[in-house]
Amino acid sequence: MFNIILHQPEIPQNTGNIIRLCANTNVQLHLIKPLGFALKDKQLIRAGLDYHEFARIKMHENWLECQKQLPEKRIFIVTTKGKQRYDKVKYSAGDAFLFGAESRGLPMDLIESVAEQNRIRVPMIPTSRSLNLSNTVAIVVYEAWRQVEFNSGI
Repeated sequence: MFNIILHQPEIPQNTGNIIRLCANTNVQLHLIKPLGFALKDKQLIRAGLDYHEFARIKMHENWLECQKQLPEKRIFIVTTKGKQRYDKVKYSAGDAFLFGAESRGLPMDLIESVAEQNRIRVPMIPTSRSLNLSNTVAIVVYEAWRQVEFNSGI
């Protein structure tokens, strides 16, 4: 189905919420180290409830290793620096969405390594800096899943 990639996530509750989302939507979750918490963190487990066993999670040492696991996949970077609105793109099963760390986003060189048309954003009012990571992931996942008519790929 789809792939969510979290680049060096820092807040266990966000990642726990995303694990639960991935389990309920059949989305593959990729976590790129270093993480700002341990996978056994109580807050991570609490936020994910009992969905951890149903989620598909892959750990990667770095971005390059993660990319190698996704050959032939279109990768979209979700960033406030994107010019393309997330809801104006036509998604396909297998697409991957890369999100940055909560406090700093993605490194500029990583953003610039992806074609501009694949740098997408979720609109906000002009005075806002960013949305919560797990909320943003949910917005993007559900739009992509809607476009494939909620076909879970199972």
